[in-house]
Amino acid sequence: MEDCLIENQTTFYSKAEHYWKEVPPTVDGMLGGYGSISSIDINGSKNFLHKFLGEGQGKTGTGCALDCGAGIGRITKRLLMPLFRTVDLVDVTQEFLDKARTYLGEEAKRVENYFCCGLQDFQPQPECYDVIWIQWVIGHLTDDHLVEFLRRCRSGLRPDGLIVVKDNVAYEGVVPDDVDSSMCRDLNVLHRLVARAGLNIICEEQQQNFPEEIYVHTLALR
Repeated sequence: MEDCLIENQTTFYSKAEHYWKEVPPTVDGMLGGYGSISSIDINGSKNFLHKFLGEGQGKTGTGCALDCGAGIGRITKRLLMPLFRTVDLVDVTQEFLDKARTYLGEEAKRVENYFCCGLQDFQPQPECYDVIWIQWVIGHLTDDHLVEFLRRCRSGLRPDGLIVVKDNVAYEGVVPDDVDSSMCRDLNVLHRLVARAGLNIICEEQQQNFPEEIYVHTLALR
């Protein structure tokens, strides 16, 4: 799908890395100037995630989570740390991960790993994570790299583990963004890529109470 939109993969990724290096390491920076929606976002994510956590058959454990495209650790701090014993962070921008060490405060001691790596190259450890949280970052991966990344994430899950993708979706087709070198896919495209990765969508919801111009869906995958 993206072949007609991305002329050069190397340029596509390098432009995105350059863009994020110029973004301030703040909550507002992580949210593209929409810092005011952070609490709405976190509360929606908590309600979504709580459906799957707990004890019993099919329930997801609360040992270790991975925050993909973690930035300064906004999601780690407010969503994952309260629910999981340990969290790993992965982001392509070292400055953000350095900031996370102070932003997370005392809770930073429960971070086991800070991985500075693009998701197109990141390899989760096998059977390591109960939840792999991927938010507002899949637009920075080509279709093929997203499929490959999701496959690697599947192998990184513990039994009954869960992959959660939360991201902007387009109303139709694929919409490129030259500013941050990303693309926004519609749900049909995203569903096809998930299926190519060998994963099933076990739950899907639209995030409510966001500004009208921010159309976000959350998908739980196994």
